[in-house]
Amino acid sequence: MRIISGIAKGKKILNPINKKTRPLKDIVRESIFNILSHSNLLSVELKECLVLDLFSGVGSFGLEAISRQAKKVIFYENYQPAISLLIKNLNSLNFNEKAEIVKKNIYVDNSFKKLKYKFNIIFIDPPFKDKNLNLLLINIASSQILSSKNIIIIHRNKTTKDNFDKRFKIVREEIYGSSKIIFGYFNL
Repeated sequence: MRIISGIAKGKKILNPINKKTRPLKDIVRESIFNILSHSNLLSVELKECLVLDLFSGVGSFGLEAISRQAKKVIFYENYQPAISLLIKNLNSLNFNEKAEIVKKNIYVDNSFKKLKYKFNIIFIDPPFKDKNLNLLLINIASSQILSSKNIIIIHRNKTTKDNFDKRFKIVREEIYGSSKIIFGYFNL
């Protein structure tokens, strides 16, 4: 797996060797960033964006965002083997100044309370079996961490049927192999 574009284009990203972490495939990541760059879904430039990467694993999405000049990325992960690889990836790419890692279970009450940012992009890549995604969206909406110009990108299995909070507006869905990418926002 490699960085697709930007200042670290072509540089390698370390992958997990076990099946507990499912990195975002390069082609899916490239498609997401093409959509963000060439559509009207994101109303600000990526280089002005604060990004929250939830269930970040080894960090492929957030690392790509930093390479493409995102202002800052906050990575949320609680699986220690993935965190170790994320730290190695940040170090090898010299991205530490634009990154923070929160080593927490995302579903723990008040998990967003200490965040001092308002995010333009939130990327959510939970395990495909995760059934708590709507609860997470409700927590995001009520936590005051969203910029007024926000886009939330969710990676799910294409067969997964989710019921989302009615305030979450889906504006686009794309299928890539077994993956479904959902683009939506909260109107603040």
